[in-house]
This record gives sequence, C-alpha cells and structure tokens, in this order.
Amino acid sequence: MNASTELLVDAFDRIREEVEATVTGLTPEEIAARVGPRANPIGWLVWHLTRVQDDHIAEVTGRAQVWTRDRWAERFALPFPTEATGFGHTSEDVAALGAPEADLLIGYHVGVHERTVSYLNRVKIGDLAEIVDDRWNPPVTLGVRLVSLVAEDLQHVGQAAYVRGLLRDGTD
Repeated sequence: MNASTELLVDAFDRIREEVEATVTGLTPEEIAARVGPRANPIGWLVWHLTRVQDDHIAEVTGRAQVWTRDRWAERFALPFPTEATGFGHTSEDVAALGAPEADLLIGYHVGVHERTVSYLNRVKIGDLAEIVDDRWNPPVTLGVRLVSLVAEDLQHVGQAAYVRGLLRDGTD
C-alpha cells in the first residue's frame, strides 16, 4: 500500500467509525425521525451514503454491489429499484425507507466498508490517475472519484450525527 491509499483507507475507516457511533443505540423510531417535514432522517442518510459508496466502488472494481451480492436489498425490502442509491429521491421516497434497525444499517455499511478497504489495499499510486468516468469535463480520475466519495460520505454522516444530537438533546 502507498501513502495515498493509506490516507484513503484512514478516511473510510473514520466514516465507518462515525456511522457506527451515530447509529448505535438508536431505536427504529429515532432512526426514522425527521426533524423537519422534509428533513432527511438518520436512517436515510446512512443508507444513502452507504449505497453511494457501494455503487461507486462496485463500478470501479467491475464487481457486483454488496447490496445485491450479499442480499442487503432483500433484507431492507425497499420499494425502490435495486439500483437506487437515493440520488433524486423525493420526500416521499425518503419516508419509504421506514424505520430500519440500527444493526441492519451498520451491517450493510460494514460490508461495504470491508469491500472498499479490500479494494484500496490493491490500488497502486499510478491507478489514481486513471480515468474512471468520461461523462464529465474534465473526465473523472479514480483519485478524484474516491476523494469525492469521502467528501459525500463525511457530509452525510455529519448530518446524521447532528440529527442524533437534536433527537437526544445532547444527552448521550
């Protein structure tokens, strides 16, 4: 492993730690609570950040998503197409996630995290400059895709932690 991938592994480890800290001990009702009429609940935020990570890592590895490979889609039993990641979801779609158990959210996230770290352990420094998405101008390199993924995941886990603080009134 090189210094760049070590930093990326550290970033994804921190995301996993924050997901676990944010979700552990919450009731399904807290996981589904919306602090405003159209606000995203903790459950949806964690599901979405995990789905996006799963989708993007599967795309760059050319492998099936953990979501389908390990039957998480069946366990969540959501009324969305299997490929849904939450992008473009309406307020009604967000509500459709319902009130999943903390262990379900954490289990899926840990599975995706393990896949991500396993992949990063094989990435060489030169791989980070490879184009992985030419639909953008400029085209997206692997390094840019991974950093973007870290940024999105950190943003959403921070939002989820903030909601937890509001719900628990800072008492835990």
